[in-house]
Amino acid sequence: MNSVWIVDDDQSIRWVLERALTREGFDVRVFSTARECLRAFEDGAPRVLVSDIRMPGENGIELLQKVKERRPALPVIIMTAFSDLESAVSAFQGGAFEYLPKPFDLPKAIDLIRRAVQESAPEEVVDEVAVGELEILGKAPAMQEVFRAIGRLSNSHVTVLITGESGTGKELVARALHDHSPRKGQAFVALNTAAIPRDLLESELFGHERGAFTGAQQTRRGRFEQAEGGTLFLDEIGDMPPDLQTRLLRVLADGNFYRVGGHQPLRANVRVIAATHQNLEDRVRKGLFREDLFHRLNVIRLRLPALRERSDDVPLLARHFLQRSARELGVEPKRLTEEAHGALGRFSWPGNVRQLENVCHWLTVMAPSQTVGVKDLPPEVRAEAGDDRLPVGLESSAGAAERGDPARGHEPPPVVYPQPFQPPPGYSPPSHGGQAAAAGGFAAQPASGHGGANGASLASADAASAARWAALLEREVSALLAAQVDRSPQPDAEVHSDLMDRLTREFESAVIRTALRHTRGRRIDAAQRLGIGRNTITRKIQELHLEDDGR
Repeated sequence: MNSVWIVDDDQSIRWVLERALTREGFDVRVFSTARECLRAFEDGAPRVLVSDIRMPGENGIELLQKVKERRPALPVIIMTAFSDLESAVSAFQGGAFEYLPKPFDLPKAIDLIRRAVQESAPEEVVDEVAVGELEILGKAPAMQEVFRAIGRLSNSHVTVLITGESGTGKELVARALHDHSPRKGQAFVALNTAAIPRDLLESELFGHERGAFTGAQQTRRGRFEQAEGGTLFLDEIGDMPPDLQTRLLRVLADGNFYRVGGHQPLRANVRVIAATHQNLEDRVRKGLFREDLFHRLNVIRLRLPALRERSDDVPLLARHFLQRSARELGVEPKRLTEEAHGALGRFSWPGNVRQLENVCHWLTVMAPSQTVGVKDLPPEVRAEAGDDRLPVGLESSAGAAERGDPARGHEPPPVVYPQPFQPPPGYSPPSHGGQAAAAGGFAAQPASGHGGANGASLASADAASAARWAALLEREVSALLAAQVDRSPQPDAEVHSDLMDRLTREFESAVIRTALRHTRGRRIDAAQRLGIGRNTITRKIQELHLEDDGR
């Protein structure tokens, strides 16, 4: 029942709210004092409590505290005719749902109470019993295949290669394989081969003897020894240097290895699980990865689907992450509207499950209401959902980076919004109907079941925008060339200029900086989106002094 209780010593306020709420279909009870209201809690509780802040006897803040002790999840709206900072802060610190200053607009007050009633509905609890403590969630067919594979491998010691984009949960799956294997009572040791400097990776893997190199003051056990009897998870195996690929191949082939500087072979009883986001077959063809090592690792392959391939799992994962984030912060979990669920489902999630988890953490902290609508989502999500309006005071770190932060020395880039396309006389739309790049770098996709008119409009607008960009560049180059001529002491004098190099550096800086902002500083993702190698983007960041943008 949509029951609302009103507590106010002013009879006129009680009468007005009671009449208005009753007309809206609410079950209303009114009280003139906090004590009367507290006594009523012995027989039940409302869906929403609306209380004045200053009343004879116990005031609204004291009532709020006692109600929260009994019913922590009950939304309480505090009303007051004294709109001062102290009252507002006290109300929100006490856990008030909202602060309503008097005199209030009655329709807006009714809307606020209706929203509080909706948010007091119990949230569906994510069932995690079937997946255990590892929190691998998924109902999509692709994830069910992963779960079946884990089950089939539960009694096996075989080497497994896990592939999938960054953020899809490769380490979680590796831990699940370990925990459901005969080795579950032994150590699970993880090593990201891309995160260790090349000169130290060999020692990290195989350990070293005392005096093996400068600084080796004592013998150190490597990851193979630490994982003895258990599982060694080698993440980003595609980035392993060639010389270490040879050593790893030897271990997989005969089970023996040497510490760095050692002469005594050591036996390795370790199950190896490797993971990569790269195409190892392609790296083998390019000579960047040993073919024999690839076949040693590729005994059983598990491919983890990208989140955009399992969009039906987005609501399930979002509820799980919102609940977990709320538990960590000691607050009530936020709830997503159907429209917000739809917007999350339409987003491409370049960072996959990891990105969704970060968005849910951001919403737990920054969303102003318990119910999260489309307007409360981060701007990069809303842009793909077709709503790029930004609520005042709310912005994710990625959104702030995209708009520019003058405090960090980045000027906000100019934003060009495509204008509605007005076809000239005799115009016919282009025959190709592919996706058109929308402002801000997102792909504008026509809604399902609609024709190509909107796509043609966007394509034309983007083409016009690209033409304007090229024209501005030509104008700038012309001005710079003219300035060189003006500064030349003689008309026919030979000109020595770094113009091409300078413009190239500015162009590369702008492109890489924008890509890093779009991927929230993830260099691997930025390199993939730009179509360049990871080493290339790392070198460019160093050459162009963009280190601050890559953090």
